This record gives sequence, structure tokens and C-alpha cells, in this order.
Amino acid sequence: VDESYFSEKDALVKELIANGILESNIKIIVYRDKLKKNEVYAQPTFSIKHLNWKAGITNPTVNDFINEKFDLLVSYYDLEKAILLNITHNSKALFKVGFSSVDKRLNHLMINTNAENYKVFVHELFRYLKILNKI
Repeated sequence: VDESYFSEKDALVKELIANGILESNIKIIVYRDKLKKNEVYAQPTFSIKHLNWKAGITNPTVNDFINEKFDLLVSYYDLEKAILLNITHNSKALFKVGFSSVDKRLNHLMINTNAENYKVFVHELFRYLKILNKI
């Protein structure tokens, strides 16, 4: 989740749970443009500072997230940022979903809305997952 522009991640999670996904099966990492030094974050949070010159990610939590084999990866960002594109591209997820405004080669399913419309995004996500027999 790109929390630089989208702050409703708790509402997004509740919407996913309402559609039948168990809360224990949801893992979130959060991107922010700027991290505050003394702030404690509820979810693992990273920034562009965790991307080195060779496009490698230096945050072990993010690397663990990338290497985990998820059934579904929801790339919840609608503005292209190098580190977010890197995570989506390198993720070991079996099925990737994102926004149509992001590079179309990264995701298997693209939803044409913006990040503020999380209810529309989740509705369309589950509609197409049912059509594609993914759930």
C-alpha cells in the first residue's frame, strides 16, 4: 500500500475481510515517501531510502515479503514509483492485481479506478476473481 496518497488502508482491509478473506491471511507492507525517525508504525513500513543504486532492496522485511509465495498480491498504488514497481515485479505471488494506471506488464489483472475508490477496487477484484475461478 502506498500510504503517501492513500490513508484508508484499515478500511481497505475491512473490505477484503467482508468479502471472505481471513484477516490472518492478509499481510501488508506500507510505503511512505518520508519516514519519521521516532514514529512507530503498525505495519512494516519502508521508503525509497531502502532502494540501493543497483535497484536492490535493503530492508529485510520487504525482501521477506517479496520472497513469500502468496496466492494473491494486491499492489495498491496507482502512481509508479521505482521501489513499488520493483516489489511487484520481483514478488513470488502466483497472481498479481493492480491498477490500470501502472505498467501493464507487472500484473495479471488491472482494475481501472483510482486508489481513493477502494470499495470499487475490492468489488471489481472479487468480481473478476470469481469469473477467473480464482476463488
